[in-house]
Amino acid sequence: MTDFRDPKFLQQHVDSILAFYRPNVRDFELGGLHQNYRDDGSVFNPGHKHLVSTTRMIFNYCKAFQNASSESEQVEYKALAEAGLEYLLNHHWDAGRRGYNWVLQDNQPVDQTNHCYGLGFVILAFATCVETGIGDARSHLYATWGLLNENFWKPQSALYADEATPDWRAVSNYRGQNANMHCCEALLAAYAATEDPVFLDRAYTLAQTVAVTLADKADGLIWEHYTKDLEIDWNYNRDDPKNLYRPWGFQPGHQTEWAKLLLLLYQARPEEWMIERARGLFDRALEVCWDSELGGIVYGHSPDGVICDDDKYFWVQAESFAAAALLAEATGEGQYWQWYDKIWAYSWAHFVDHTHGAWYRLLDRNNLKYSDEKSIAGGKCDYHTLGACWEVMGLLNRQC
Repeated sequence: MTDFRDPKFLQQHVDSILAFYRPNVRDFELGGLHQNYRDDGSVFNPGHKHLVSTTRMIFNYCKAFQNASSESEQVEYKALAEAGLEYLLNHHWDAGRRGYNWVLQDNQPVDQTNHCYGLGFVILAFATCVETGIGDARSHLYATWGLLNENFWKPQSALYADEATPDWRAVSNYRGQNANMHCCEALLAAYAATEDPVFLDRAYTLAQTVAVTLADKADGLIWEHYTKDLEIDWNYNRDDPKNLYRPWGFQPGHQTEWAKLLLLLYQARPEEWMIERARGLFDRALEVCWDSELGGIVYGHSPDGVICDDDKYFWVQAESFAAAALLAEATGEGQYWQWYDKIWAYSWAHFVDHTHGAWYRLLDRNNLKYSDEKSIAGGKCDYHTLGACWEVMGLLNRQC
């Protein structure tokens, strides 16, 4: 039987994911890194690139460099991180309008909408470069921090707005937890890289706003969508529960992802409410959305607890096993290690591609694939799975 708590297993699994991308990851024609892969590792739609995948892949290769076991791996992963960083600065960044291009086709912008979600991942990428010493990213980190606050921060709400026009002149009234969650994640990374308390302070504020103030409006769970005045918008995207970034319904993966972030925040600024809130979010997400018949965590449920999307996404499983491990460490309760093993066993059986490597992106309730598109620009580059493995490896190393 596979020991999912063995650091050697996790390292081997990380290596297998990186090996999947290795043959075709570098885009020598257009620059940067390829983002669209079929199950066998072949690339499709090579000119299509998304800010979210560019930044997440920089994170992937910075962390791979940081955890490399040989000098040759360090050289390889550093070069890939640098290629991603160069592409981010030369193609996504538009100095004329002071914004990052959201989507590119053959290096030409096709969507220049400014997204808080995107800036969060830009900060994560720069922070990880600073932490690992790759590139000259510190000034870019602080410049993006300034851009984020100048255009999206709403101090009266203690929350970031979500979206602005390409020229920054109009900011949407929509408020979403997802962008703020990933800003919290990015700012924790920025604090780890710089030790500048300004990042930790803002991450703390976001965690309190979303995981306490807003969650208390929905009986302790985190709803996705809010109005400008931070009232719950129960109907936003009701007809689009599978929306990639703004799905309708309670998302168990976001409850467990917030649980993970609260426990990482606890490590930096420990307060007991963080553990209790993390426990509540995780427990309720698994209680409602674990598929006791076929295994795995389904995607979403309605306010009355009825499953509204029974698909299974790779990232939900990965974020949940990381949260389970961190809860096991924080609480000392064995039930969370049991959940960790259970989620891993399901993922190992259904999501991990044991032939070609990496994880499938999306399965239906019966654990069958919809297509042979394993990774897509903006939707998957195994940042969640790699990050979850590295998080648990760090936890296990702390316990040694």
